[in-house]
Amino acid sequence: MGRHDERNMSKDTRERLLAAGLQMLLERGYNGLGIQDLLADTGTPKGSFYHHFASKEAFALQVVDRYMEEVHRGLDHTLADPDRAPLDRVRDFFELSAEKYRSEGNLGCLLGGLGQELSGINEHFRLKIDECLSAIAERFVACFDEARARGDLNPEADSRALANRLLDCWEGAALRSRLWRSPAPLIDMLDFYFGQVASAGR
Repeated sequence: MGRHDERNMSKDTRERLLAAGLQMLLERGYNGLGIQDLLADTGTPKGSFYHHFASKEAFALQVVDRYMEEVHRGLDHTLADPDRAPLDRVRDFFELSAEKYRSEGNLGCLLGGLGQELSGINEHFRLKIDECLSAIAERFVACFDEARARGDLNPEADSRALANRLLDCWEGAALRSRLWRSPAPLIDMLDFYFGQVASAGR
């Protein structure tokens, strides 16, 4: 086997572990994630795990990075659509997310779940989750600015504050969605939020 093949196998192992870890973190949370279960589910030797990840914490933080790659792909797909009004683009992202949550058993947002579980006891995760949520909110600011310029929002509206408030509302609804095992709280929240924002622009 050549060095190129070995690198590909090593990359495949890492990706397989991250994908399985994402699902386990959604289902069980950080404290419920057992490395032995992860290794058994993926057929990975312990040495291979520690070749890629220094610790369980380092692994979970890289799972968050992988999750954020998916989030940003969804943001790129929805927010750049030139045929949609800016507020519709923002809502499209959240509706896409709601459908993804539903397809995964209404387990909600990985960031919200880990944030609730760990932010009070683990500074690394507190800072990481805050950084990720802030990055997501920042992606909406340009859309709110564009909506304001079009007259879809009050000209005095604070785009950054609206983006942060939207994400705060979403994370709360995602928790209720997980508790109820239903996407209804997410859709109700979007109807309420965008109804309020749109009415304020008139």
